[in-house]
Amino acid sequence: MVRVVGEGMEPTIMSTKEALVRAYNEGLDLVMISPNANPPVCRIIEYQKYLYEQKKKDKERKANSTKVVIKEIRLSPQTDDHDFEFKLNHAKRFLKEGNKVKVDVFFRGRSIVYKEQGETQLLKFAEALMDYGKPEAMPRLEGKRMLIIIAPKKQ
Repeated sequence: MVRVVGEGMEPTIMSTKEALVRAYNEGLDLVMISPNANPPVCRIIEYQKYLYEQKKKDKERKANSTKVVIKEIRLSPQTDDHDFEFKLNHAKRFLKEGNKVKVDVFFRGRSIVYKEQGETQLLKFAEALMDYGKPEAMPRLEGKRMLIIIAPKKQ
């Protein structure tokens, strides 16, 4: 037994054989839409047209989806004010374009001792970009790098 639906007909429950005969008489195909339902749901449609429309919808969905691009900016614990502003302007431009920005502070040699300076740099950077984007999480340390990811604000 299957539930049969189609254009211009009431949803009815009938045997699979009856549904196939009905679809054949109309010159269409019997397509199972929901096999897990009780009883399974079938639709009487033109299968090639259905496949064409599915492919068209998938193509449209793919065209409308945005690809997430992550731009990287590297700072050091002792980055100077001018360099900081310069990199900040780049980050603003990236966020305006709709890209995510990954800002990291790289600790060389024994500079890992100054983790607080690196975290301060990242928080200052994130605060300066509040109008353009928001941080996804607090700064985290991965090996010799401390990083933060800033996502663009929705327009």
